[in-house]
Amino acid sequence: MKRKKIARRGFLKASAGTLAAASALPSLVTSRTTQAAPAAPASAPPSERLLVGMIGTGDLGRRHHLEGKILNHPNLECVAVCDVDRNRVNLAAKSILAKTGKRPGVYHDFRRLLDRKDLDAVFVVTPDHWHAICSIAAMEAGKDVYCEKPLTLTIAEGRKMVETARRYGTVFQTGSMQRSDPRFRHAVELVRNERIGKLKTIHTYIGKVHEAKWEPVQTPPPELDWNFWLGPAPWADYFPGRCHYEFRWFSEYSGGKMTDWGAHHNDQAQWALDMDESGPVFVEGKGQRSENGPYNVFRTFDVHYRYANGVDLFCHAEGENGIRYEGSDGWIFVSRSRIEASDPEILKWEPGPNDKRVINTGNDPDNWTNHYANWIECIKTRQRPICDVEVGHRSATVCHLGNIAMQLGRPLKWDPVKEQFIDDDAANALLSRPMRAPWHL
Repeated sequence: MKRKKIARRGFLKASAGTLAAASALPSLVTSRTTQAAPAAPASAPPSERLLVGMIGTGDLGRRHHLEGKILNHPNLECVAVCDVDRNRVNLAAKSILAKTGKRPGVYHDFRRLLDRKDLDAVFVVTPDHWHAICSIAAMEAGKDVYCEKPLTLTIAEGRKMVETARRYGTVFQTGSMQRSDPRFRHAVELVRNERIGKLKTIHTYIGKVHEAKWEPVQTPPPELDWNFWLGPAPWADYFPGRCHYEFRWFSEYSGGKMTDWGAHHNDQAQWALDMDESGPVFVEGKGQRSENGPYNVFRTFDVHYRYANGVDLFCHAEGENGIRYEGSDGWIFVSRSRIEASDPEILKWEPGPNDKRVINTGNDPDNWTNHYANWIECIKTRQRPICDVEVGHRSATVCHLGNIAMQLGRPLKWDPVKEQFIDDDAANALLSRPMRAPWHL
């Protein structure tokens, strides 16, 4: 099935007539103030800007994406924001108005935002249990997507997202922005070109979940639509520590540190191994949950994966945050703050024309800048971005496999082609979860 919305997709070639039609919207959706707009960074002509919406305006959505990047980006214009928390979405709308002098559309229901015909793309920055539903709906509405990591709550969701993206030709960027970090890219190219010899082992260190205390059940605050926030997840009584940032530590909405930071560092392991469309064949792990709650994800853990090429990946809760690649002739450690090697000369190497290269999205020290630029360029060319939906799905799968292995407490064999556990019905039953009505994929 072909995408219905083509004109703005080729936004660099958009006609003046198309732009005029897009601007003739009801004032409820996008109205302008009579005041002069405040000083803003130089912007591209309107025909070269993408009109985007944001689904989820919490700290990551508003502060990092909207205020930190989008409002300062010459090729992006945010014209619609959505959140089930009225206070949060109003803060986002005020930020847009203060920066641009324009009033964005403000929405409670993401489906109403997606009804807009002028939107080229959306950012999905919701809790993890909403990623698949919102992203699939966006793709079906003809929008390109930037969805935060971890891409999914379950493995089955990821495959459905990939199938939808391929059906509609969506340019889909997963927010694992370390793929666009020059330091991490250099480490991957060093490993792929065997500058530490034959790769033997990878260690990822992703942190543990802190302890917390139960809070009394409360009536949800009037600005928060708690039923909508829960959405497809099972019903649960509200207390402040269950939602917003802390949702990450409840298995109903996320996978804990295994998916939160694992979606970054285990993604790098997949990249270094050239396994972007595959994964490990074996997994086993042990972990500990909190004895007293309220968090129910694994707080501490050690998970062991093995790939068909014999490389072992160990994912740890304890240890300095980062990735350590160990080869027959040396090692490399890389994190967001530094890169070092067993021999400093290793790091001086740069790939030549005949060496193995990976996608270079840019050399800006700010990896978000490079990641955005890659997505925007791919929207123009209709190519797949560096962290395409398949990449995000496969990296999230590695993390989900670890959680499943710890949940079952035994070694598991995984078929990365069929995306099923081998001869293990109990494990395969955990590839998906039922959704609370009326939500479904």
